[in-house]
Amino acid sequence: MLGAEPIFTIHADLGPIMNLGRTPYGERRIIDITGGTVRGAKLNGRILAGGADWQIVRSDGAADIRARYTIETDAGARILVTSDGLRHGPPAVLERLAQGDSVDPSLYYFRTVMRFETSDPAVDWLNRILALARGQREARSVRLDVYEVK
Repeated sequence: MLGAEPIFTIHADLGPIMNLGRTPYGERRIIDITGGTVRGAKLNGRILAGGADWQIVRSDGAADIRARYTIETDAGARILVTSDGLRHGPPAVLERLAQGDSVDPSLYYFRTVMRFETSDPAVDWLNRILALARGQREARSVRLDVYEVK
């Protein structure tokens, strides 16, 4: 069961897509995570530069997403985020996303499973939860509404 409201929302700023081409697994892409914000009832802070999203676009057009990045809270705690997800939708919608168009997130599926790791006692509750996020791809960023799995 998920909480009724997001525990926080992530706005992650993204660099350009580095396309490594079609490998035996699919089209391999890497997108740098360059910054961003975290705001919500249970966590506020910023995304530190240095993370990335490693994607494989499968033969069916779905993007298999594996992201790792760091949140720094307003109080200075650092939190490692590991996020595994999936984004897919009708080909015309995915083409609009690829062009950087603003697309209503109800027209495609974008979900991630999130885990957290921190040494800071103020936010160590994150070490003991799983979260699911509903995503929205924007031209140079991603928005994730993060819900705790109860």
